[in-house]
Amino acid sequence: MPTLFAPRPLHRAIVLSALFPVTAMAAEGDATAENVVDHYADLAHVNYQDALGAARTLDERIDALLAEPNADTLAAARQAWLEARIPYQQSEVFRFGNAVVDDWEGQLNAWPLDEGMIDYVADDGYQHELGNAGATANIIANERIQVGGKTVDVSELTPELLADLNEIGGSEANVATGYHAIEFLLWGQDLHGFESGNGERPASDFMTGDACTHGHCDRRGAYLDAASDLLIDDLEWMVAQWAPGQDDNYRQALLGESPEEGLRRMLFGMGSLSLGELAGERMKVALEANSVEDEHDCFSDNTHNSHYYNGKGIQNVYTGTYRSLDGSTLEGPSLSDLVAAENSKLDDILTEQLAGSMAELEALKQAAEADQDPMAFDMMIAPGNERGSKLVNNAILALVTQTGSIEKAAGELGVASLQSDDAGHTF
Repeated sequence: MPTLFAPRPLHRAIVLSALFPVTAMAAEGDATAENVVDHYADLAHVNYQDALGAARTLDERIDALLAEPNADTLAAARQAWLEARIPYQQSEVFRFGNAVVDDWEGQLNAWPLDEGMIDYVADDGYQHELGNAGATANIIANERIQVGGKTVDVSELTPELLADLNEIGGSEANVATGYHAIEFLLWGQDLHGFESGNGERPASDFMTGDACTHGHCDRRGAYLDAASDLLIDDLEWMVAQWAPGQDDNYRQALLGESPEEGLRRMLFGMGSLSLGELAGERMKVALEANSVEDEHDCFSDNTHNSHYYNGKGIQNVYTGTYRSLDGSTLEGPSLSDLVAAENSKLDDILTEQLAGSMAELEALKQAAEADQDPMAFDMMIAPGNERGSKLVNNAILALVTQTGSIEKAAGELGVASLQSDDAGHTF
């Protein structure tokens, strides 16, 4: 696991200006900078606990699929994967400002991936990173692969091996682990391009004997099982980092910093996810390039939900709320409380803008999940799709607008600058 505060260049960072000198903060009611940061740690802990619980359910469904591969067990595993994305995507707001999360997340949510590194792909139309030696390695079909000028023994597919293989050879497209590797193994390639439809992997890809399709079904099942086990291990580690009552985890390190530092990390995470990552990397890039390869959940066509729950995570941190999968809600002192005490008009504006961006992201969901003529994200970004382009651009504009108010809120709270907590990178 990563070392706390290990430096890592942030190539997807938000660019935000320096603001005002640190000043004393006043807050209405019970909200103080100290308890807002403390509650932020509670939000992270509960959110990651939810993600872990959903991953364990996914693991159980995968075990059932591998024990008895059929259309029903495959559908159940796919549904568990979709449900597991709900809490995890909300947790991404804890990235960027918290290096312990940003250094760790690449093993769970890296994308886009050159799926030919993992398993068979269609011969025609397979798009991958130029010059990537791992793009056609096909770990499942081979017990040894050559990547980055060296031969790697992949005969025993274990969680530890997959972790070592992730981004091997220095290519970020060599994704061997995490949600998207599991997604690919459950759905297979989406060969529909800008047309309706997602991956269509058959359950027989996990069968044995003569019923096995595409060969190497035992290794395909072993890979899926190892990837699922690693996902649980990684989430268990992160839950422990935010758990209360421990002396040596990240939560204690965060709470040991000044309250202003804690607020800075909160606001930087919100702004970076809102602008640099969600509006930029995940939406604008895909739309401008008309690129299905830059669709986030490309195998399952679940991208609209990934975007929606990213937006929800930003709103969660500002309002100090989190709704768990079991229906319970965690609430507490929030950034909204602090901003309202300094500038109630700005708080009203930002609260309204957050609701507005969620409405635009909800419009993406509604279009993708419509009973008649649904339009998934990869259809929205197709060349000439004016309606789809408008839906995506409206969401991007709302995210850009709210980021400006996040920057203003930082100024009202006396945050000196918004930058990553790697001192070598200031924005």
